[in-house]
Amino acid sequence: MKKVSEILKSKDSNLLFTVTPATTVLEAAMLMAEKGVGALLVLEGEQMVGIVSERDYIRRVALFERSALGTTVGEIMTADVLTVSPLDGTQHCMQLMTNKRLRHLPVVEEGKLLGLLSIGDLVKDVMQEQQNMINHLEKYIRGE
Repeated sequence: MKKVSEILKSKDSNLLFTVTPATTVLEAAMLMAEKGVGALLVLEGEQMVGIVSERDYIRRVALFERSALGTTVGEIMTADVLTVSPLDGTQHCMQLMTNKRLRHLPVVEEGKLLGLLSIGDLVKDVMQEQQNMINHLEKYIRGE
């Protein structure tokens, strides 16, 4: 399996979409919808202080009928964020995501935020590896 750094390099775009803790939940939801992403990193300056996802919105705003305009990201974000290193393997990331029921993992090296890995990124990589293996085996069977 590949290293996280290889997955980040292979992504079509490694743009990071971020908000601050003071951003309203409505603004964050609009940004997620506009960019087609399911989570935003929460930064104070260059320091990551949390992550906010569609799941946070549903569980901490919608279910309690709170106002998305009157609630800030800082009130609903997940502050204790699990991260991975660019040297971690994709298998480790998949196990972590599965065991902790996560869909996004920030990639951090020496305190610096490098990117965001999604479950979709990992599934895409696994599918590509499986297709490569199938192609290799077909060639082997044909004697090529």
